[in-house]
Amino acid sequence: MSFEPWFWPEFFNSLNETLYMVSVGLIISVIIGLPIGVILVITREGGILQNKVVFTILDIVINIFRSIPFIILIVAITPFTRMIVGTTIGTTAAIVPLVLYTAFYIGRLIENSLLEVDQGTIELAQSMGATPWQMIWRFLLPEALGSIVLALTIATIGLIGATAMAGAVGAGGIGDLAITYGYNQYKDDIMIITVVTLIVMVQLVQSIGNIIAKKIRRN
Repeated sequence: MSFEPWFWPEFFNSLNETLYMVSVGLIISVIIGLPIGVILVITREGGILQNKVVFTILDIVINIFRSIPFIILIVAITPFTRMIVGTTIGTTAAIVPLVLYTAFYIGRLIENSLLEVDQGTIELAQSMGATPWQMIWRFLLPEALGSIVLALTIATIGLIGATAMAGAVGAGGIGDLAITYGYNQYKDDIMIITVVTLIVMVQLVQSIGNIIAKKIRRN
């Protein structure tokens, strides 16, 4: 498998763009998604701060964003993206829909992780006179940490896939390289190397996530 001289510089530039979108998108998504997941758990029926109105509204919003395919979401929020970053093209612009796509997904995953915590842990915290804030940060989140790590691993893998799809609309990254040179110019070797790169990234993320979660659960 041989490549033209321009390929490898272009490949590593695309790889850097993908890593940039994934890392920045994940950080912002966690900052947004973690509180969403916590709010869903504490405001649900029987939660420590039960609030049906807040839970219902947030639950509906999450379901709306999760029901929209990412490729459609990119196009649908172009005015919002332009308002936030001043453009709708490029890697930075792609981060806006990536965050909206991933943050609510992370919120749902965090919710599921927190719901796995034994109710006895919450009852213990209440019996000790812990405040709602203390119950969340000293009992609920630490108990669910291993599951949360695996949830974020799944979200990261989904984010990698979304960046590849973002390449179809000029967002840059490995996906853009695959579409522009692999698919449009019928260069199977480029398509293969981009697919293999994405597979390796996913495997690395999954392996690292599994190792971290395993260590947390042992402790």
